[in-house]
Formats: sequence, C-alpha cells, structure tokens
Amino acid sequence: MSEGRDYIEANARELARMRALIERLSGDDLRAAVNEYWTVAAVLGHIAFWDGRALALSDKLDQGIAAGSQQLFSDYDDEPGEVDWINDATRPLIHAIPPEELARLALDIAEQTDARVATLPPEHLWPTDPDSPLNPLRASHRGEHLDDIEAALGRSA
Repeated sequence: MSEGRDYIEANARELARMRALIERLSGDDLRAAVNEYWTVAAVLGHIAFWDGRALALSDKLDQGIAAGSQQLFSDYDDEPGEVDWINDATRPLIHAIPPEELARLALDIAEQTDARVATLPPEHLWPTDPDSPLNPLRASHRGEHLDDIEAALGRSA
C-alpha cells in the first residue's frame, strides 16, 4: 500500500469488524440501549449518516475533478467544529427506521463509502489536503462506536 493511503486497510479492518458484529446481532440486541440517547441500531444508523456524508463528498469531488474545477469543495462542505446539534437533529429520524433495516443500511453504506474513498486521489483528501472536508479514514469513527456497542452488549466482535 502506498504511503498516505493507510486508511484503506484500516477501513477494511473496521468494516469486517462491523459486518461480524451485525451478523451476530439479534433483534433484541439491535433494540438494546447503548446509552440514554441511542440504541444499538441507532448507533449503526449514526455511523451510516456520517459515512453517507463522506460518500456525498466523494461524489462532489469526482464531479469537480471531471469538470476541471479549481475549487472542488465549497465552504459549506466543511464539518462544523461542534456536531452535537447534527447528531441530535438526526436522532429521531434514525430511530424511526426499523432496527434490522438500519443494520443492513449501515453495512451497505460503509461498503460503498470504503470502495469509493479507496479510488479517490489522496492529494484531494484530508489530511494530505488540509483544506479538504473529506476524511477518507472511516475506521476511527466506526471503531469508536463499535466499541460502544460491544461494551453495551458485553461482548466483542
């Protein structure tokens, strides 16, 4: 693997971990509380939301490169420093999706996102480009929340 693309291996590792965990989760597990705000399924939905953001930014990057644009992202694409309000706003929507569907969707979006970011030119991605809003390393966010799920259920992947 070339330097600067270590995220591909890390993403694949956490994706495999996520897949193994989801395959073992029962309906009751998916409905179990991780904390006072999120169920296991909702945490997976939260992961899907943020992976989906990376997927949307990947589309925008590809379109900008294809169009020969000098500015690939706008100022509006930046993630705000404080994202709690985004997580709070998405929570009721995420919880409205059936738990089994959320688990399937989270895995599907993670697979798409990992495949997509692996094809993008690293020079247009954070941290190589510190101005890019697109962080191709999905593994750290997933891993943090998979740890939360495993702790809540008292098991590991």
